[in-house]
Amino acid sequence: MARLLMALSGAIHRLNRWIGRGVSWLTFVLVLLVTADVVMRYLFRVSFTAQQELEWHLFAVIFLLGGGYTLSHNGHVRVDIFYQRLPRRGRALIDLLGSLVFLFPGCYLVITSSIPFVADSFRIGETSPNPGGLPARWLLKAAIPLGFALMALEGVALFIDSLLELTGTAPAGRRREGRG
Repeated sequence: MARLLMALSGAIHRLNRWIGRGVSWLTFVLVLLVTADVVMRYLFRVSFTAQQELEWHLFAVIFLLGGGYTLSHNGHVRVDIFYQRLPRRGRALIDLLGSLVFLFPGCYLVITSSIPFVADSFRIGETSPNPGGLPARWLLKAAIPLGFALMALEGVALFIDSLLELTGTAPAGRRREGRG
């Protein structure tokens, strides 16, 4: 059973690592877009609504789709003074309980409440309200449930890793180290 759980956890980590790499390229694209926007605006006094909206949309997609990757690298902000001082098993217990009490219910709430939001946007063919703005706004809105689904999936991997740590069946190389 432990081997099956480790395989599932590893597959989830690989998925979010793959998505994290893709998101990192979106970050590069965003930097290029913002640079071009600044150059166009200050040198040529020209600005394009679609380009500015694309910058905002890319930032939102990076933030939403990068959440699972960030969780897999223990990169989310922690506001506690005790976690870092706990032994691995203590941190595993906090991660396990935190997943059950906060992460899974929060992700469930956002996913279930955002799906109708996305469906309505798709149904009406929502576009930007700004002249020259981007079409298919539902694509951006679809990143909300997708991003939280990826975070919930990474939460499953965190839960599995924590459970394996608590039961003493996690191999040394697979143990999560708190990095604050």
